[in-house]
Amino acid sequence: MSIALETFSLTRRFGSLTAVSGLSLAVGAGETFGLLGPNGAGKTTTIKMLATLLPATSGGASVAGFDLRRQPGEVRRVIGYVPQLLSADGTLTGRENLEILGLLHDIPRRDLHRRVDEALEFMGLQDFGGRLVREYSGGMIRRLEVAQSMLHRPRVLFLDEPTTGLDPVARRTVWQLIRRLREDFGMTILLTTHLMEEADRLCRRVAIMNRGAVAAIGTPAGLKKGLRKPKATLDDVFIRCTGSQLESGGTYHEISRTRRTARRLG
Repeated sequence: MSIALETFSLTRRFGSLTAVSGLSLAVGAGETFGLLGPNGAGKTTTIKMLATLLPATSGGASVAGFDLRRQPGEVRRVIGYVPQLLSADGTLTGRENLEILGLLHDIPRRDLHRRVDEALEFMGLQDFGGRLVREYSGGMIRRLEVAQSMLHRPRVLFLDEPTTGLDPVARRTVWQLIRRLREDFGMTILLTTHLMEEADRLCRRVAIMNRGAVAAIGTPAGLKKGLRKPKATLDDVFIRCTGSQLESGGTYHEISRTRRTARRLG
């Protein structure tokens, strides 16, 4: 399997705080790879560095064959990114959101209308493209945001907690669409999540991060087997690697942000 994404001792410091420490991992082309860990483990910082939104303090990475430090423009052209917080404009229609993103990605105008139609249909939003996004349900908004990220056919897609604030039905719909992105377009997908079921269902491999470093890496089945415990779950692996309960929370700011996002997503 060819490598679509690779990091080499990737490190990010904020003053005296080391958010990501010497991260080295490789993700195969067409693989769905999960970054797991408690709040503050370094997952979102890693995604932001790989998406060229945050410079690394040291180390480096290669994304779709392009060097993160020397070729950031080329990296941006071959990636898609769906952040935790809302990235769709509620005052515009779904179609208008997609058209603006298409123009920003330099999709030729002669192809843009077709691409937007295809994206809306792929996400099951073909009947809602003319509606204002503020009228969408939470699941529809997330599907639109994924549509925005795939409009230019990225080779690598970053999803930062893609189902935050969604109800179980909407969450499973997003899971199905993520699978289709990999199967239909061969996209390499790197996602972060706090949901062990999500990682278990979607990811071929996962890395569990703790305090900025990788505590364990492997397939969900292999990590569970490694505990040598009957009926072990990925939750058990998480707790063993991080010493954290999944419900342990986070800072006041993190909780406030998550609840604001959930409320805005409906």
